[in-house]
Amino acid sequence: LVREQEASAHSHSPRAAAAAAMAELRHSTAAAAARASSSPAKRDSDASAASSPFLSSPSARGRGGGGSGGVDDDDSKDTHRSSPLLAHHHKHLRMPSPLRSLLALEDPRSAAASSSYRILLALLALLLAAGLFAVPSLWSRLNAPYLCHKEGITLHCPETKEPLSLWENPRAATTSWKPCAERRSDEPSGKSTLTLLKDNNACEKSEIPLVYIPPENETSGYIFIHAEGGLNQQRIAICNAVAIAKIMSATLILPVLKQDQIWKDQTKFEDIFDVDHFINYLKDDVHIVRDIPDWFTEKDELFTSIKRTVKNIPKYASAQFYIDNVLPRIKEKKIMSIKPFVDRLGYDNVPMEINRLRCRVNYHALKFLPHIEEMADKLAARMRNRTGSVNPYMALHLRFEKGMVGLSFCDFAGTREEKAMMAAYRQKEWPRRYKNGSHLWPLALQKRKEGRCPLEPGEIAVILRALGYTSGTQIYVASGQVYGGKNRMAPLKNMFPNLVTKEELASAEELAPFRRHVTSLAALDFLVCLRSDVFVMTHGGNFAKLIIGARRYAGHRLKSVKPDKGLMSKSLGDPDMGWASFAEDVVVSHRTRTGLPEPTFPSYDLWENPLTPCMCRA
Repeated sequence: LVREQEASAHSHSPRAAAAAAMAELRHSTAAAAARASSSPAKRDSDASAASSPFLSSPSARGRGGGGSGGVDDDDSKDTHRSSPLLAHHHKHLRMPSPLRSLLALEDPRSAAASSSYRILLALLALLLAAGLFAVPSLWSRLNAPYLCHKEGITLHCPETKEPLSLWENPRAATTSWKPCAERRSDEPSGKSTLTLLKDNNACEKSEIPLVYIPPENETSGYIFIHAEGGLNQQRIAICNAVAIAKIMSATLILPVLKQDQIWKDQTKFEDIFDVDHFINYLKDDVHIVRDIPDWFTEKDELFTSIKRTVKNIPKYASAQFYIDNVLPRIKEKKIMSIKPFVDRLGYDNVPMEINRLRCRVNYHALKFLPHIEEMADKLAARMRNRTGSVNPYMALHLRFEKGMVGLSFCDFAGTREEKAMMAAYRQKEWPRRYKNGSHLWPLALQKRKEGRCPLEPGEIAVILRALGYTSGTQIYVASGQVYGGKNRMAPLKNMFPNLVTKEELASAEELAPFRRHVTSLAALDFLVCLRSDVFVMTHGGNFAKLIIGARRYAGHRLKSVKPDKGLMSKSLGDPDMGWASFAEDVVVSHRTRTGLPEPTFPSYDLWENPLTPCMCRA
């Protein structure tokens, strides 16, 4: 037994010696590591590495170099796999020094990284400044109001994603602008003066108060005008009369509605308009009196005497013309009559505040009498309920009376007898223009090509069907007696059988009070057209201008179709054009002719387009 134990111990002695040697080596290595870690330099290095977020931990920086065992090599490989940017990809990517530092590829405390950081911060500051400058411009573009712009004779309007509607303009057009003619000048002093341009284009201040209204005993004088023509021409004259009274700081005597040769009507101002509202509404703009002052005893002279009349005022005269030529005479005579007074005040040669005042008179001060407004409301309600349920309706201003046809000097379809009768009528009424009649045919052709001829009932019917209005459309017709009677109206009646007039909507008893004055009947037509869902004109004139302008001023929602008569003349005269091509041309050409927002151009009639002086951003 003892020999066996000795043999066993002798056989294991080399292994024991090796184990003892390995233990001694491990002990010496641990002691050396402890001594190294306890040195001040090593502690500072470790603290620096631990406090920097840009450097990895010591374990991640391990490398499989000489003197490391198999376990160390595996750890190093794992570290390379978990941080490819640190161990492998940085060898292939060339990045800016600041970016490398951000990705822990470079020490940010180095000189190169510090310089790159300053450059990067400068670039970021420039980008931020550029963004701050660009944001307002971008914001204004995104919030730009819906506004059409004209290039030559073509009107370009913003595109919208809304489907086309037969009864309303795009919503973007109806929410961009609002009426603001009631806004007056708001200067802190309570007074302001109009800046007028002299003929030599020098800017000069004229003493024309805008907010301050002098007492009546300090007025520069009284002006008296005759408002000539039909109802709508008289309306424009009244607006202009208030404007020139403002320009000259004069007192306005309530205008007289002069009897017209064609209308043969003797309506007074108070028979149509609400006088009390008119005077009270404008009390902060001008002084208005109902009659000639009692102290003036020569009233007949005011109507007949040349001494009391200011004549030879040019059409579309400037505000400065009234200051230089009319105001001195009013100050001298105290009361002066101005005639003629049709279109005697311009548009682009007067201050913006004066044009705004004209809108204020037209859209706010001039109100029809209550019984006229009530009857118009009844007619409009009956138009909407003709089918038993609420439906939209169209108002058609059909200008094809004998006088309009004759005055246009255009040629229209008809029998030889009709043409001969029209030629005799023109020769009688307008002998200077008619002469011997030989030049009228080429003139008539040229006017039709230029779109200056009234549309016939059959022509407007074809246009409306091409636009998409069906035979069931309810149409209110505002017109005088159509030249040619039922035969001329037949094509329109066949395509749109639901044509009605005020005489068909109201009984004779209801219309009896309005037949005393022709202008009262015209006022009913005006209001029913104004309240319609779609208004369609067939020829120019003050009636159509005022309707379209009022509907635009109300917010551009209501469509006001202004046919392209030049295009229609070309298309209707082409025998080879099919219906599909014709309908497409009509739809495309009338897409922007529906009373959409557009600037009021210089020398443009503000009665049809009051946007620039009388409307503002919604």
